Amino acid sequence: MNAANEYIQNFITNYHDYKESWNYEDGCVLMGAICLYEATGDPMYRTFVLEYLNRRVQPDGSIPSFSIKQYSIDNINPGKALFFGRDETGDTRYEKAIQFHMQRLSQHPRCKCGNFWHKEIYPWQVWLDGLYMAQPFYMAYERDYDAYGHVQDITSQFCNVRKYLYNEEKKLYYHGFDESRTQPWCNRETGLSPNFWLRAMGWYLMALVDCIELCDEQLYEHRRALVDLLREAILGLLPYRDPQTGLFYQVIDRSDIESNYIETSGSAMVACSILKGVRLGVLADKYASIGDEMMQSILSNKLRKEDGVWHLCDICRVAGLGPGEKRDGSIAYYLSEEICADDSKGVGPFMMAYAEWLRLKGVKA
Repeated sequence: MNAANEYIQNFITNYHDYKESWNYEDGCVLMGAICLYEATGDPMYRTFVLEYLNRRVQPDGSIPSFSIKQYSIDNINPGKALFFGRDETGDTRYEKAIQFHMQRLSQHPRCKCGNFWHKEIYPWQVWLDGLYMAQPFYMAYERDYDAYGHVQDITSQFCNVRKYLYNEEKKLYYHGFDESRTQPWCNRETGLSPNFWLRAMGWYLMALVDCIELCDEQLYEHRRALVDLLREAILGLLPYRDPQTGLFYQVIDRSDIESNYIETSGSAMVACSILKGVRLGVLADKYASIGDEMMQSILSNKLRKEDGVWHLCDICRVAGLGPGEKRDGSIAYYLSEEICADDSKGVGPFMMAYAEWLRLKGVKA
Protein backbone atom coordinates (compact mmCIF):
# COMPACT_ATOMS: atom_id res chain seq x y z
CA MET A 1 0.00 0.00 0.00
CA ASN A 2 1.41 3.38 -0.96
CA ALA A 3 1.70 6.28 1.48
CA ALA A 4 -1.41 8.13 0.28
CA ASN A 5 -3.63 5.06 0.47
CA GLU A 6 -2.28 4.14 3.87
CA TYR A 7 -2.78 7.66 5.15
CA ILE A 8 -6.34 7.99 3.87
CA GLN A 9 -7.39 4.56 5.08
CA ASN A 10 -6.04 5.32 8.55
CA PHE A 11 -7.68 8.76 8.55
CA ILE A 12 -11.08 7.37 7.54
CA THR A 13 -10.89 4.40 9.91
CA ASN A 14 -10.10 6.61 12.89
CA TYR A 15 -12.18 9.63 11.94
CA HIS A 16 -14.06 11.55 14.61
CA ASP A 17 -16.71 14.10 13.67
CA TYR A 18 -15.14 17.53 13.47
CA LYS A 19 -17.95 19.09 15.54
CA GLU A 20 -21.11 17.91 17.22
CA SER A 21 -23.09 20.25 14.98
CA TRP A 22 -23.71 19.74 11.25
CA ASN A 23 -20.55 21.31 9.83
CA TYR A 24 -18.69 22.12 6.66
CA GLU A 25 -15.45 20.48 7.78
CA ASP A 26 -17.08 17.05 7.92
CA GLY A 27 -18.66 17.93 4.60
CA CYS A 28 -15.22 18.30 3.04
CA VAL A 29 -14.22 14.82 4.21
CA LEU A 30 -17.53 13.34 3.04
CA MET A 31 -17.04 14.81 -0.43
CA GLY A 32 -13.46 13.54 -0.48
CA ALA A 33 -14.71 10.04 0.33
CA ILE A 34 -17.42 10.28 -2.34
CA CYS A 35 -14.84 11.33 -4.93
CA LEU A 36 -12.57 8.44 -3.97
CA TYR A 37 -15.47 5.98 -4.13
CA GLU A 38 -16.32 7.21 -7.63
CA ALA A 39 -12.67 6.94 -8.65
CA THR A 40 -11.86 3.56 -7.09
CA GLY A 41 -15.09 1.73 -6.27
CA ASP A 42 -13.66 0.87 -2.86
CA PRO A 43 -16.70 0.17 -0.62
CA MET A 44 -14.85 1.56 2.40
CA TYR A 45 -15.63 5.08 1.20
CA ARG A 46 -19.30 4.38 0.54
CA THR A 47 -19.70 2.80 3.96
CA PHE A 48 -18.00 5.76 5.64
CA VAL A 49 -20.31 8.31 4.02
CA LEU A 50 -23.53 6.37 4.56
CA GLU A 51 -22.74 5.59 8.18
CA TYR A 52 -22.09 9.26 8.84
CA LEU A 53 -25.29 10.38 7.12
CA ASN A 54 -27.40 7.68 8.76
CA ARG A 55 -26.11 8.80 12.14
CA ARG A 56 -26.92 12.46 11.52
CA VAL A 57 -30.10 12.40 9.41
CA GLN A 58 -33.23 11.10 11.12
CA PRO A 59 -35.80 8.87 9.35
CA ASP A 60 -38.08 11.89 8.89
CA GLY A 61 -35.26 13.82 7.17
CA SER A 62 -34.55 16.13 10.08
CA ILE A 63 -31.00 16.86 11.21
CA PRO A 64 -31.04 17.61 14.95
CA SER A 65 -27.45 18.87 14.90
CA PHE A 66 -28.18 21.46 12.17
CA SER A 67 -27.97 24.79 13.98
CA ILE A 68 -30.75 27.15 12.86
CA LYS A 69 -30.14 29.92 15.39
CA GLN A 70 -28.32 31.94 12.75
CA TYR A 71 -27.92 31.70 9.01
CA SER A 72 -24.49 30.40 8.02
CA ILE A 73 -23.55 29.54 4.45
CA ASP A 74 -21.10 26.98 5.86
CA ASN A 75 -23.99 24.78 6.98
CA ILE A 76 -25.01 24.10 3.38
CA ASN A 77 -21.74 22.36 2.47
CA PRO A 78 -22.39 18.94 4.09
CA GLY A 79 -25.75 18.93 2.33
CA LYS A 80 -23.92 18.03 -0.89
CA ALA A 81 -23.39 14.51 0.46
CA LEU A 82 -27.15 14.04 0.80
CA PHE A 83 -27.45 13.58 -2.96
CA PHE A 84 -25.07 10.63 -2.69
CA GLY A 85 -27.06 9.18 0.21
CA ARG A 86 -30.27 9.49 -1.78
CA ASP A 87 -28.84 7.88 -4.91
CA GLU A 88 -27.07 5.04 -3.11
CA THR A 89 -29.91 4.05 -0.79
CA GLY A 90 -33.17 5.40 -2.19
CA ASP A 91 -34.03 6.41 1.39
CA THR A 92 -36.52 9.28 1.37
CA ARG A 93 -34.89 10.82 4.45
CA TYR A 94 -32.16 12.23 2.24
CA GLU A 95 -34.52 13.87 -0.21
CA LYS A 96 -36.35 15.49 2.69
CA ALA A 97 -33.05 16.71 4.10
CA ILE A 98 -32.09 18.13 0.69
CA GLN A 99 -35.36 20.07 0.61
CA PHE A 100 -34.66 21.40 4.09
CA HIS A 101 -31.23 22.66 3.00
CA MET A 102 -32.75 24.37 -0.02
CA GLN A 103 -35.36 26.02 2.17
CA ARG A 104 -32.63 27.40 4.40
CA LEU A 105 -30.67 28.61 1.37
CA SER A 106 -33.70 30.28 -0.21
CA GLN A 107 -34.26 32.21 3.03
CA HIS A 108 -30.59 33.11 3.49
CA PRO A 109 -29.95 36.89 3.75
CA ARG A 110 -28.47 38.53 0.67
CA CYS A 111 -26.41 41.54 -0.25
CA LYS A 112 -27.95 44.21 -2.43
CA CYS A 113 -25.92 42.84 -5.36
CA GLY A 114 -27.72 39.50 -4.98
CA ASN A 115 -25.04 37.36 -3.34
CA PHE A 116 -25.64 35.43 -0.15
CA TRP A 117 -24.25 36.95 3.02
CA HIS A 118 -21.43 34.81 4.32
CA LYS A 119 -23.12 34.47 7.70
CA GLU A 120 -25.66 36.32 9.78
CA ILE A 121 -22.78 37.39 12.02
CA TYR A 122 -20.97 38.63 8.87
CA PRO A 123 -23.70 40.81 7.31
CA TRP A 124 -23.34 42.31 3.84
CA GLN A 125 -20.16 40.28 3.28
CA VAL A 126 -19.15 37.96 0.45
CA TRP A 127 -16.22 35.64 1.08
CA LEU A 128 -14.73 33.35 -1.55
CA ASP A 129 -15.22 30.48 0.90
CA GLY A 130 -18.99 30.87 0.65
CA LEU A 131 -19.08 30.12 -3.06
CA TYR A 132 -17.86 26.59 -2.37
CA MET A 133 -20.17 26.10 0.59
CA ALA A 134 -23.39 26.90 -1.25
CA GLN A 135 -23.20 27.08 -5.02
CA PRO A 136 -22.49 23.41 -5.91
CA PHE A 137 -25.34 22.32 -3.64
CA TYR A 138 -27.55 24.96 -5.28
CA MET A 139 -26.58 23.75 -8.77
CA ALA A 140 -27.20 20.09 -7.86
CA TYR A 141 -30.62 21.04 -6.53
CA GLU A 142 -31.40 22.97 -9.71
CA ARG A 143 -30.37 19.97 -11.81
CA ASP A 144 -32.50 17.48 -9.91
CA TYR A 145 -35.52 19.44 -8.74
CA ASP A 146 -35.95 22.74 -10.56
CA ALA A 147 -34.91 22.10 -14.19
CA TYR A 148 -32.23 24.78 -13.73
CA GLY A 149 -34.92 27.41 -13.18
CA HIS A 150 -32.61 29.52 -11.00
CA VAL A 151 -29.32 28.91 -12.77
CA GLN A 152 -29.10 32.64 -13.53
CA ASP A 153 -28.93 33.30 -9.80
CA ILE A 154 -25.97 30.96 -9.48
CA THR A 155 -23.97 32.35 -12.37
CA SER A 156 -24.77 35.91 -11.34
CA GLN A 157 -23.26 35.32 -7.91
CA PHE A 158 -20.04 34.09 -9.51
CA CYS A 159 -20.01 37.06 -11.88
CA ASN A 160 -20.51 39.44 -8.96
CA VAL A 161 -17.47 37.93 -7.27
CA ARG A 162 -15.49 38.59 -10.44
CA LYS A 163 -16.82 42.16 -10.51
CA TYR A 164 -16.14 43.03 -6.88
CA LEU A 165 -13.27 40.83 -5.65
CA TYR A 166 -10.90 40.47 -8.63
CA ASN A 167 -7.66 42.44 -8.88
CA GLU A 168 -6.94 43.16 -12.54
CA GLU A 169 -3.26 43.86 -11.97
CA LYS A 170 -2.46 40.86 -9.78
CA LYS A 171 -4.96 38.55 -11.55
CA LEU A 172 -6.00 37.26 -8.13
CA TYR A 173 -9.13 37.38 -5.97
CA TYR A 174 -9.26 39.04 -2.58
CA HIS A 175 -10.57 36.95 0.32
CA GLY A 176 -13.63 39.04 1.12
CA PHE A 177 -15.84 41.99 0.18
CA ASP A 178 -17.94 44.11 2.53
CA GLU A 179 -20.77 45.68 0.57
CA SER A 180 -21.55 48.04 3.45
CA ARG A 181 -17.91 49.14 3.65
CA THR A 182 -18.08 49.31 7.43
CA GLN A 183 -15.88 46.42 8.58
CA PRO A 184 -12.52 47.33 10.14
CA TRP A 185 -10.74 44.97 7.73
CA CYS A 186 -12.09 46.47 4.51
CA ASN A 187 -10.94 49.27 2.25
CA ARG A 188 -13.50 52.06 2.70
CA GLU A 189 -13.57 52.82 -1.02
CA THR A 190 -13.61 49.30 -2.47
CA GLY A 191 -14.99 47.22 0.41
CA LEU A 192 -12.19 44.71 -0.16
CA SER A 193 -10.04 42.85 2.32
CA PRO A 194 -6.35 43.67 1.90
CA ASN A 195 -4.73 40.38 0.82
CA PHE A 196 -4.92 37.19 -1.21
CA TRP A 197 -5.35 34.09 0.93
CA LEU A 198 -4.58 30.80 -0.78
CA ARG A 199 -7.38 28.65 0.65
CA ALA A 200 -9.96 31.30 -0.26
CA MET A 201 -8.81 31.03 -3.88
CA GLY A 202 -8.94 27.26 -3.55
CA TRP A 203 -12.55 27.32 -2.35
CA TYR A 204 -13.46 29.55 -5.28
CA LEU A 205 -11.80 27.34 -7.90
CA MET A 206 -13.44 24.19 -6.54
CA ALA A 207 -16.82 25.94 -6.49
CA LEU A 208 -16.40 26.81 -10.16
CA VAL A 209 -15.30 23.38 -11.34
CA ASP A 210 -17.98 21.59 -9.30
CA CYS A 211 -20.72 23.83 -10.71
CA ILE A 212 -19.39 23.35 -14.23
CA GLU A 213 -19.70 19.59 -13.77
CA LEU A 214 -23.28 19.93 -12.52
CA CYS A 215 -24.43 22.43 -15.15
CA ASP A 216 -26.10 20.98 -18.25
CA GLU A 217 -24.00 21.59 -21.37
CA GLN A 218 -27.14 22.79 -23.16
CA LEU A 219 -27.15 25.80 -20.84
CA TYR A 220 -24.36 27.11 -22.99
CA GLU A 221 -24.19 30.75 -21.85
CA HIS A 222 -24.24 29.90 -18.16
CA ARG A 223 -21.78 27.06 -18.40
CA ARG A 224 -19.48 29.09 -20.62
CA ALA A 225 -19.49 31.96 -18.13
CA LEU A 226 -18.30 29.60 -15.40
CA VAL A 227 -15.69 28.01 -17.67
CA ASP A 228 -14.32 31.42 -18.64
CA LEU A 229 -14.02 32.38 -14.98
CA LEU A 230 -12.21 29.14 -14.17
CA ARG A 231 -9.74 29.53 -17.03
CA GLU A 232 -9.02 33.15 -16.14
CA ALA A 233 -8.52 32.36 -12.46
CA ILE A 234 -6.18 29.44 -13.16
CA LEU A 235 -4.13 31.50 -15.61
CA GLY A 236 -3.84 34.31 -13.08
CA LEU A 237 -2.82 32.04 -10.24
CA LEU A 238 -0.22 29.78 -11.88
CA PRO A 239 2.57 32.41 -12.13
CA TYR A 240 2.65 32.48 -8.32
CA ARG A 241 3.69 28.82 -8.00
CA ASP A 242 6.77 28.29 -5.90
CA PRO A 243 9.54 27.31 -8.36
CA GLN A 244 10.94 24.63 -6.05
CA THR A 245 7.78 22.80 -4.98
CA GLY A 246 5.29 23.86 -7.66
CA LEU A 247 2.83 24.67 -4.87
CA PHE A 248 1.53 27.94 -3.42
CA TYR A 249 2.16 30.19 -0.44
CA GLN A 250 -0.34 30.91 2.33
CA VAL A 251 -0.35 34.56 1.23
CA ILE A 252 -0.22 33.90 -2.47
CA ASP A 253 1.77 36.83 -3.82
CA ARG A 254 4.20 37.41 -0.95
CA SER A 255 6.88 34.78 -1.30
CA ASP A 256 9.36 37.48 -0.29
CA ILE A 257 8.20 37.35 3.33
CA GLU A 258 10.34 34.96 5.33
CA SER A 259 7.55 33.67 7.57
CA ASN A 260 5.26 32.89 4.63
CA TYR A 261 4.99 29.17 3.91
CA ILE A 262 3.83 26.63 1.34
CA GLU A 263 0.30 25.78 2.48
CA THR A 264 -1.20 22.36 1.83
CA SER A 265 -4.98 22.71 1.81
CA GLY A 266 -5.09 25.50 -0.74
CA SER A 267 -2.48 23.81 -2.92
CA ALA A 268 -4.55 20.60 -2.89
CA MET A 269 -7.63 22.60 -3.88
CA VAL A 270 -5.82 24.13 -6.84
CA ALA A 271 -4.49 20.72 -7.92
CA CYS A 272 -7.97 19.22 -7.63
CA SER A 273 -9.54 22.03 -9.67
CA ILE A 274 -6.94 21.76 -12.42
CA LEU A 275 -7.16 17.97 -12.69
CA LYS A 276 -10.95 18.01 -12.63
CA GLY A 277 -11.05 20.81 -15.18
CA VAL A 278 -8.91 18.70 -17.51
CA ARG A 279 -11.13 15.65 -16.95
CA LEU A 280 -14.24 17.67 -17.77
CA GLY A 281 -12.60 18.97 -20.92
CA VAL A 282 -12.80 22.64 -19.92
CA LEU A 283 -9.06 23.03 -19.33
CA ALA A 284 -6.58 22.10 -22.05
CA ASP A 285 -4.73 18.80 -21.76
CA LYS A 286 -1.48 20.68 -21.17
CA TYR A 287 -2.71 21.50 -17.66
CA ALA A 288 -2.75 17.82 -16.75
CA SER A 289 1.01 17.85 -16.29
CA ILE A 290 0.73 20.84 -13.93
CA GLY A 291 -1.90 19.10 -11.81
CA ASP A 292 0.20 15.94 -11.84
CA GLU A 293 3.30 17.84 -10.71
CA MET A 294 1.38 19.52 -7.91
CA MET A 295 -0.07 16.25 -6.66
CA GLN A 296 3.32 14.56 -6.78
CA SER A 297 4.78 17.48 -4.83
CA ILE A 298 2.10 17.28 -2.13
CA LEU A 299 2.74 13.55 -1.78
CA SER A 300 6.50 14.10 -1.59
CA ASN A 301 6.65 17.24 0.56
CA LYS A 302 3.53 17.37 2.69
CA LEU A 303 2.81 13.73 3.52
CA ARG A 304 5.30 12.89 6.26
CA LYS A 305 5.78 9.87 8.48
CA GLU A 306 6.31 10.35 12.20
CA ASP A 307 6.61 7.44 14.62
CA GLY A 308 5.36 5.06 11.96
CA VAL A 309 2.23 7.11 11.16
CA TRP A 310 1.64 9.29 8.09
CA HIS A 311 0.46 12.88 8.55
CA LEU A 312 -0.66 15.55 6.09
CA CYS A 313 1.25 18.61 7.23
CA ASP A 314 1.36 22.41 6.84
CA ILE A 315 -2.38 23.06 6.89
CA CYS A 316 -3.68 26.43 8.03
CA ARG A 317 -6.15 25.48 10.74
CA VAL A 318 -8.51 28.40 10.17
CA ALA A 319 -8.60 31.95 8.83
CA GLY A 320 -11.32 34.53 8.41
CA LEU A 321 -12.24 38.19 8.55
CA GLY A 322 -13.67 39.78 11.68
CA PRO A 323 -16.07 39.96 13.29
CA GLY A 324 -15.30 43.45 14.40
CA GLU A 325 -11.66 44.14 15.19
CA LYS A 326 -10.71 40.46 15.09
CA ARG A 327 -8.86 38.95 12.12
CA ASP A 328 -7.94 42.06 10.16
CA GLY A 329 -6.91 40.34 6.90
CA SER A 330 -3.33 41.60 7.15
CA ILE A 331 -0.38 39.50 6.06
CA ALA A 332 0.69 39.28 9.69
CA TYR A 333 -2.74 37.93 10.57
CA TYR A 334 -2.74 35.15 7.95
CA LEU A 335 0.76 34.12 9.02
CA SER A 336 -0.20 34.12 12.69
CA GLU A 337 -2.88 31.43 12.40
CA GLU A 338 -1.94 27.95 13.62
CA ILE A 339 -0.25 25.58 11.19
CA CYS A 340 -1.37 22.02 11.85
CA ALA A 341 -1.57 18.51 10.42
CA ASP A 342 -4.51 16.31 9.44
CA ASP A 343 -7.19 18.98 9.65
CA SER A 344 -10.34 18.09 7.72
CA LYS A 345 -10.19 21.30 5.69
CA GLY A 346 -6.93 20.03 4.25
CA VAL A 347 -7.54 16.28 4.20
CA GLY A 348 -10.90 16.54 2.42
CA PRO A 349 -9.45 18.51 -0.53
CA PHE A 350 -6.39 16.22 -0.52
CA MET A 351 -8.73 13.24 -0.93
CA MET A 352 -10.58 15.02 -3.75
CA ALA A 353 -7.33 15.88 -5.51
CA TYR A 354 -6.00 12.35 -5.05
CA ALA A 355 -9.21 10.96 -6.57
CA GLU A 356 -8.76 13.18 -9.63
CA TRP A 357 -5.09 12.21 -9.85
CA LEU A 358 -6.01 8.49 -9.80
CA ARG A 359 -8.48 9.12 -12.62
CA LEU A 360 -5.77 10.93 -14.58
CA LYS A 361 -3.43 7.99 -14.10
CA GLY A 362 -6.17 5.49 -14.90
CA VAL A 363 -5.39 3.38 -11.86
CA LYS A 364 -7.42 1.99 -8.98
CA ALA A 365 -6.03 2.84 -5.58
